[in-house]
Amino acid sequence: MKQLLILFFFSCISISAIAQENDNKVILITMDGLRWQEMFGGADSLLINNEEAAGNVDYLKSVFWRDSKKERREVLFPFVWNTVAETGIIMGNRWKGSKVNLTNQRVFSYPGYNEILTGYADDENIDSNDKINNKNKTILEVVNNQSEYNGRVLAFGSWDVFPYIINEERSGIPVNAGYMHARTDQPTANELLINKIQDETPKRWSTVRYDTFTHNYALEAIKRVHPKLVYISYGETDDFAHDEDYEHYLFSARNTDNLIKELWQFTQSDPFYKGKTTFIITTDHGRGWGFDEDSHWRGHGIDYEGANATWIIAFGNGVASRGEIQSNSQVYTNQIAKTITQILDVEYDGNGKAGAPLYLK
Repeated sequence: MKQLLILFFFSCISISAIAQENDNKVILITMDGLRWQEMFGGADSLLINNEEAAGNVDYLKSVFWRDSKKERREVLFPFVWNTVAETGIIMGNRWKGSKVNLTNQRVFSYPGYNEILTGYADDENIDSNDKINNKNKTILEVVNNQSEYNGRVLAFGSWDVFPYIINEERSGIPVNAGYMHARTDQPTANELLINKIQDETPKRWSTVRYDTFTHNYALEAIKRVHPKLVYISYGETDDFAHDEDYEHYLFSARNTDNLIKELWQFTQSDPFYKGKTTFIITTDHGRGWGFDEDSHWRGHGIDYEGANATWIIAFGNGVASRGEIQSNSQVYTNQIAKTITQILDVEYDGNGKAGAPLYLK
């Protein structure tokens, strides 16, 4: 009888421990330098009608131009506006009073990613895009340091600076970025093929690979490892914009919408993720709105008017179906980090500097 009672006691403890374990997963996605104007209004009339930016105007308009902003954004981001808008929350349409802003005063990539991943700006120490290991601990590192999540945090980026932003050396998080191959000793057949195609594809930029490689490395690793926290940074939109190539900027934006759709569909087909995964999508900075020197759409930085304006999307587990926020409101990029740690039930305050969690209910 005593043995039965002891077994029952420890059985209850085991069941209780399993019940209390947080089963939530998060996929954080960034689209580098994608403006809020395209997210909420689709193709910009000022840019798509300019041959210098758009190239073949007639062709580009046949693909992306429609009579209303609503129609144009649905053509550019069909998954966001036909699926996510019905099931999640979309913030940042400044035409309707919803504002999202950075808190850092640099308004370029490394400071923006630090703010997203730590929950606070560090303008004193992060003042360039140089490959310098981040002194700040990102939430990826903080989460990975928890026994429940150790080895279940992965990061992927098209830009080759991410191993430094995430400080792979200190954090121990494998970051697949730039022109790296699959980070595994036993790559799948698909990963071997991605390695080969990436090597054989001409490089448009020396520090940024095409997003299809970043995406497919991430998807293969997610299938193989089943991480609980994943960060994916797509980079093409920013580089096409810097090239003043509005045609490829638009096509890249639409393609990324489709890549996100593929990730979502996979999580809905895999029991490990289905009903347990929250998607959060944002950008590291905005950009200028026109062609003037201090507002040129291809650039960004504190001196570019409007480049501080961003956007945030959330959907999936734990997110209410509030759709597009259309009331006067103000949130900040620095609120994303604690939102994620709250979902994963990990204590984090960013040394008392991290922004408050976003309200997603």
